[in-house]
Amino acid sequence: MGIIVQKFGGSSVANAEKIFNVAGRIQDAYDAGNSVVVVVSAQGDTTDDLIEKAAEINAKPSKREMDVLLSTGEQITIALLAMALEKNKYPVVSLTGWQTPIKTNMVYGAARIEKVETTRLTNELDKGRIVIVAGFQGVNAVNDITTLGRGGSDTTAVALAAALHADVCEIYTDVDGVYTCDPRIVPDARKLKDISYDEMLELASLGANVLHNRSVEMAKKYHVDLEVKSSFQKIAGTKVKEASSVEKLLIRGVARDNDVARIAVIGVDDTPGKAYRMFALLAKKNINVDVILQSIGRENTKDISFTVSRSQMEEAIKILTENLEMLGATKITHDEKISKVSIVGSGMLSNPGVAAKMFEALYDANINIRMISTSEIKVSVLIDEDMAEKAVQAIHNKFFKD
Repeated sequence: MGIIVQKFGGSSVANAEKIFNVAGRIQDAYDAGNSVVVVVSAQGDTTDDLIEKAAEINAKPSKREMDVLLSTGEQITIALLAMALEKNKYPVVSLTGWQTPIKTNMVYGAARIEKVETTRLTNELDKGRIVIVAGFQGVNAVNDITTLGRGGSDTTAVALAAALHADVCEIYTDVDGVYTCDPRIVPDARKLKDISYDEMLELASLGANVLHNRSVEMAKKYHVDLEVKSSFQKIAGTKVKEASSVEKLLIRGVARDNDVARIAVIGVDDTPGKAYRMFALLAKKNINVDVILQSIGRENTKDISFTVSRSQMEEAIKILTENLEMLGATKITHDEKISKVSIVGSGMLSNPGVAAKMFEALYDANINIRMISTSEIKVSVLIDEDMAEKAVQAIHNKFFKD
């Protein structure tokens, strides 16, 4: 009937029983007459276990060798899943990222996909085989293994769907769709029937763990229809597409991100070009900066605060400290005991007062706001980390309570 790309995360293939469950979902799609390409992640906590093994040998291994090590997790999964399908008498072949091949740039640990060669894939599909591809990995111009960073298997699946012009890319997880909030925090969160690329991209970027933001960005660019579905229940999921249905929802979701650290550069010379120099230094080291706040200049100085991921905080501080004199700053402070809580929804464009309603919810819950960032379809606030869950519940109740 068509080409379907299915992606299964680590929790979906964590043991033999779950692998056979996944095999059943694949077989259903194949038996319906579809050509099926499957992308899988490493089983359960395999990646974390591999990182621990590396630390036992070398506290600071090179990113190249870490890519060689971490890519083995997905290689284990594709072989085991192929064996399950073979046992059930289905034609199947497993391929690593370099066998496919998925061509990436030269960045180790967070490579970007540059091209997917489809000759091998289409040849295998033409033979009637189910193709199992290792997610999260590729190969660079010097034939080194590279990994795509956090959420890389989602990105692999969307890239394959785009290259093959697949009819749909199904992302199977341990939840049955995209919710207005993490159901583990807010039990009465609502499942969305569909959501736009832009809304999903904001939610993914702001801490919602259902889809990785790079995969949504790629899906939007290449018009790939996504559907988030449950690995364990055969029910409708959430469709991610160009335009979502009109629902009477002011916002689409509330997200929390605990992977946030705030850095403040104090007493920066209040002269043109200082902010440019500061953020150019960070950009050269591929450090992503999110929320930025600059104070009004006083006594010919200003303070610039911004957020980075916690894993990049130390490197960012080191770079800025080494260039403190050039920036004309007096000191650098940091805080990693913070969280970012956000609301997202295209309904904000036509409904004034959405931010005020969010701030009212935080005021009623006696939660102090540290920083604020806004766009056309989102409002984010930085708050103390120990207040994050309370904030999410308060905001969700304010917007979704019947």
